[in-house]
This record gives sequence, structure tokens and C-alpha cells, in this order.
Amino acid sequence: MRKTTKLAFAFIALAGAVGSAAYAENTDSARMRERTMMRLDRAMNDNGGAITFDQFSDAMDARLKKLVADNGGKLTVAELADALEKARFERMARRIIARYDSKGDGILTADDIIGREKKVFAVLDKNNDGKIEKSELPREGRFGHHRQLDDEGSVQ
Repeated sequence: MRKTTKLAFAFIALAGAVGSAAYAENTDSARMRERTMMRLDRAMNDNGGAITFDQFSDAMDARLKKLVADNGGKLTVAELADALEKARFERMARRIIARYDSKGDGILTADDIIGREKKVFAVLDKNNDGKIEKSELPREGRFGHHRQLDDEGSVQ
């Protein structure tokens, strides 16, 4: 392959990567703006339609300010990353507990997990023969993240 062709492919790959990153950043920025506007709207509704700077400041980044205060008035990249990761995993854990916790006590047990698996199995076992066959798997919807394959491995 000629050098110019290789350079052209490298440029196309780089442009694609930059474009993807920019799209993801724009999507994240749009979500952040939406959450900010929701917080401001809530603060304004709670305060008769107008807010002071202190109320604005409280509505904006109270959690971030608390993190800074909890870390002696300064926050490093590592400390912020740890806090964000912890918050993300706590949200994930809450969703998992809510999904599996059959007693509603906020505690996950082996019985909760088995109970959930039995329910999902029963939903998938459409003909109630005690087995899940490929034909019983949904093509779309909740379990539709994976496409169903025929016996030759082709997408149906």
C-alpha cells in the first residue's frame, strides 16, 4: 500500500475518533445542561419564581462543594475521580438491589437472586417445558440487545 494511502486511512481514522469523542462530549454536555436547568427550575419553584445568588449557588453544585469541604478545601483529580466512581457504583448497586430484593428490605440474599432468576426463566420458557430454546428468546425488547442467530450462525 502506498504511503499516501496509508496516511489517508490514518487521517480518516483520526477524524472518526475525534468526531465520535466530540459527539459523546456534546451529548454529555446536553445532559449536564438539562440537569442544571432542572435544578434551577426546582430552586425557582421552591422560592416563588426568583432566587438569590446563595440559592443559585446551592442549586448548582452542592455535592461538589461538599466534596471540596470534606477534603480540606481542596480536591485533587484522584479524589474527585474516586468520589465519582463511588457515586456511580452506589447508583448501580441501588438499582440491582431494587431489582432483586423480593422482601423490600434493602438486603440482597441468595434467595432473592434465585427467585429473580426463576421469574426471568419462566418468562423466557414460553411453552413451559422447563427448557429455554432459541425460538423462545425474544428478538427485540428487554433482552433484544443480542440478535438471535439461526443454526448456521446467521442473524435472523
